[in-house]
Amino acid sequence: MPRYEFRCRACGDTFEVNRPMAEAGAPADCPQGHADTVKLLSTVAVTGRGGGSATGGAPAGPAAGGGGCCGGGCGC
Repeated sequence: MPRYEFRCRACGDTFEVNRPMAEAGAPADCPQGHADTVKLLSTVAVTGRGGGSATGGAPAGPAAGGGGCCGGGCGC
């Protein structure tokens, strides 16, 4: 389930709320009970070991031999 970050305008507290994407824009009360909150823009980083490029083509760079963090040539 996605996690959304909010900041309370009354007390300045920043907090997170887990909720379905369908409820992403719904208001959230801060843990201190204040209702004047704003949803923050969060950044997302997705990492993995897929080996493909973002466009779905062949792996980037000359070390496309597979294996390890650098193509398997250094034995790491």
